[in-house]
Amino acid sequence: MSDSLTRPVSTYRLQLTPDFGFAQVAEIAGYLRDLGVSHVYLSPILQATPGSLHGYDVTDHSRIREEFGGAKGFREMAEQLAAHDLGVVLDLVPNHMNTKNAAFWSVLKDGPESPYARWFDIEWEDGKVALPVLGDDTEPVVDGDVLRYHEHEFPYPGHYRLVDWREGPGYRRFFDVSTLIGLRAEDPEVFFATHEVIFWLLDEGLADGLRVDHPDGLADPRGYLERLRARSGGTWTVVEKILIGEERLPADWACDGTTGYETLNRVTGLFVDPGGKRPLVELFTRLTGEPADYRQVMTLAKQEVVDLFFGAEVSRLARAASCDPAAVAELLAAMPVYRAYVVPGEPPPAVSVEIVEGAAAVCSSAVHPLVEQVLHGPPEVITRFQQACGPVMAKGVEDTALYRWFPLSCLNEVGWEPDHFGVPVEEFHDYCAAMPPHTMTTLSTHDTKRSEDVRARLSVLSELPEEWEKAVSEWSAQVAFDRRLDYLAWQNLMAAWPISAGRFTDYLLKAAREAKTAISWVRPDPDYERGLRAFAEAAVRLPVGEFTERIDRYAMANSLGAKLVQLMMPGVPDVYQGNETTDFSLVDPDNRRPVTYPRTPASAWDAAKLRVTTQALRLRRRVGPAAPYTPLRADGAAAEHVIAFARGGDDPTGTGVGARAVAVATRLPVGLERRGGWGGTTLSLPPGSWRDLFGGGVHTGRVPLAHLLGSLPVALLERNDL
Repeated sequence: MSDSLTRPVSTYRLQLTPDFGFAQVAEIAGYLRDLGVSHVYLSPILQATPGSLHGYDVTDHSRIREEFGGAKGFREMAEQLAAHDLGVVLDLVPNHMNTKNAAFWSVLKDGPESPYARWFDIEWEDGKVALPVLGDDTEPVVDGDVLRYHEHEFPYPGHYRLVDWREGPGYRRFFDVSTLIGLRAEDPEVFFATHEVIFWLLDEGLADGLRVDHPDGLADPRGYLERLRARSGGTWTVVEKILIGEERLPADWACDGTTGYETLNRVTGLFVDPGGKRPLVELFTRLTGEPADYRQVMTLAKQEVVDLFFGAEVSRLARAASCDPAAVAELLAAMPVYRAYVVPGEPPPAVSVEIVEGAAAVCSSAVHPLVEQVLHGPPEVITRFQQACGPVMAKGVEDTALYRWFPLSCLNEVGWEPDHFGVPVEEFHDYCAAMPPHTMTTLSTHDTKRSEDVRARLSVLSELPEEWEKAVSEWSAQVAFDRRLDYLAWQNLMAAWPISAGRFTDYLLKAAREAKTAISWVRPDPDYERGLRAFAEAAVRLPVGEFTERIDRYAMANSLGAKLVQLMMPGVPDVYQGNETTDFSLVDPDNRRPVTYPRTPASAWDAAKLRVTTQALRLRRRVGPAAPYTPLRADGAAAEHVIAFARGGDDPTGTGVGARAVAVATRLPVGLERRGGWGGTTLSLPPGSWRDLFGGGVHTGRVPLAHLLGSLPVALLERNDL
């Protein structure tokens, strides 16, 4: 492949499935080239559980997944993409693999004597590993050299013991999923054995970039990334790292950045009116009975999940630290981030000390001795604590608290705090100025709680809280079920409209199980679930779509604005499959439904979004990935309603001298309309002549925003006199 493909300018994420494999990707190469992306970003490609729709349950690292077309199919796809000037980015899963694999079967059979025993993060007990599968009085049955228990199979005889399914396993796992066992990627033998196919593809020039799944689960993410960078020859690499608030990626991690959740949330915040916080929180608390303080809900949720899911992890850490398990549980629940970045044998960074000591400050005095251990203690304690923080955050916040506290659910995304309403323009400019130039940015992923266009509709509610309260009151008077869930239901029904009763029911069942207030994944209630289904079926028959239609002109402005900002701001922009046009998907598996290509606009919003996406991606390829970023500021009464910036050129003056592109987007469109529009508000363009890629005109100097944004709520300009 050519040198131009080695570092992505932009990516397009595709979810591979048994029905959409390498051959199908090759078929849309021309479409993706015309869209303007530089690289195709694939979900995991290694052999996984048969039928898996996500691929994060790898079973064999030595093979490319046969259901997708195997090694031959991958090569043919890569060659077809390269012929269209497209590279490939691979998604790696170094932290865990599915327990149904030959290596772990060997460990179950031969115990610590297995040649694969070092692969897995196991806590041996008398040479055996605990497997949490028992759920009733059924006796396991021996069938030759296999032991069967319901759908489970194990080698017989073997070095394992079957325990109650509610007990934690005798191995580190991915979050609370006992079928995903932790790998010891810190071991060089394991590292190379589990990456051999990936390195072969890089060496052959068949792949150009890497995305690393869940690095927080690794014993030594810094060391892992150093080895990966050294062996990959400096290949562009981003990590799925969730950063909270002002947290930043460690400077000593050998990667180009993250997969973009922190950017996603800040872009969303640009289009949220902070003035909507008070009325929406009041509405939420009145309807749900939940407290107005999100922190209270979050803390309780984290404490609950520690008790529910992580008893084995807490006990293991308590034994290593020789302390009370209650102290471990308390400190884990108080940690505000996914990892504190303490490395055994090194002085802890000042920020890590601040994080851990700050967490301990809200705990009982029993926790204080543990602080010294997790900061300066034995490697086992430091490492185990680091690895446990992420699962508690993920299960306690992402999969519990965010389903309990939702005054405005477009803010309920991974890495954001839903009581944080709005991002000021100047704060956003400052954030962009400090961004790593080659980090990934995104608006939607396979793991977001709702798609970007659902969030665009929800953002409008921050500007229309009274109208929204009136609509919800009318609907609730006709259909009600569970006050702790109904308000979340109304938000997502309106924002995902039109949606079938089946899709809506599936979403609500997942939301209720994640919230864990009435039912959960391990605590079903058939009567409650029947009632929920009846609620969903009745709710979709109400005229909720009428409200959606009334706000869609504002939502379209939010959608196009967010898209343009994300595609043109610093970083490597990613487009999630199908989101070059409108997509009103909810949380997985809803957002992993098949996508039809080519995307054909079905509405004016569709057509405008496809046009914005295409022109912005093509311009990014012309401007380059690391072009300087220069904020542009409007003058006039409506200046707060625009976000604008220039890209390109070496500009020590801060005026955009030498810039090659300008992006302009409307924000808070309801407020703009109420003030009577743009009036005399203007934007001063950088020096030069600027061609409007949407409107077709040419602009110079000071331009009235009423003229620049007359046909669309966004504008994209390219310098045409260089």
